Amino acid sequence: MVRYDLRHLHDDFYDRMMELLETKTQVGEVAIFLFEIGDFSPIQKTADMVKEAGHELLNSLKFNEADWTIVVRRKK
Repeated sequence: MVRYDLRHLHDDFYDRMMELLETKTQVGEVAIFLFEIGDFSPIQKTADMVKEAGHELLNSLKFNEADWTIVVRRKK
């Protein structure tokens, strides 16, 4: 399991999240991504991106007032 803090990227974390998932994790490995939400639109967008890429979203939860965490298993 690996953890990536993407809060410093603010709303521009999507490409970096997918890059890390597909290049820095092994198939079957779980990655935890922490990002800043602002409004709640990034939550659905990250879930859609993970599904479209063929990976498995294991969990999605509010970390604190400004941050969100998703847990993803790399499938391919």
